[in-house]
Amino acid sequence: MTATSPLPDDARCPCLSGEIYGACCGRYHRGLSASGADAVAAPTAEALMRSRYAAFAVGDADYLLATWHPSTRPTDLDLDDDMTWRRLDVVATSAGGPLDRTGVVEFVAHYRSAQTRERGSLHEVSAFVREGGRWYYVDGDVPARRG
Repeated sequence: MTATSPLPDDARCPCLSGEIYGACCGRYHRGLSASGADAVAAPTAEALMRSRYAAFAVGDADYLLATWHPSTRPTDLDLDDDMTWRRLDVVATSAGGPLDRTGVVEFVAHYRSAQTRERGSLHEVSAFVREGGRWYYVDGDVPARRG
């Protein structure tokens, strides 16, 4: 799905919260414009991370840029149409609550290439900061593989 063809509100949310898209990440995607004006914003670092994953899944580059901290935000974002995001596993969270200023979310995002049919995953430990009542993605590290 692309930002011009959003996921229907009654579809299962790609972040796998168990909620429907319109009541979950869809409300954040609709509530935040590229200029940063909020109607509704993710209340926690984990909620923002889930909504960013869902934005990758539906192809909403504007939301991804709007929720990226200005100090690390790229000028533009070209999403890979060949990539299908299949599953999100939240591994751990640290801080990132409604009253915190920073938070960390570790996750594994599983994908599949439509062209090659190859499967893979992205394991990342993401840093978030809350400014002006809004959470922003700052950056992420790929943890070292064990063993």
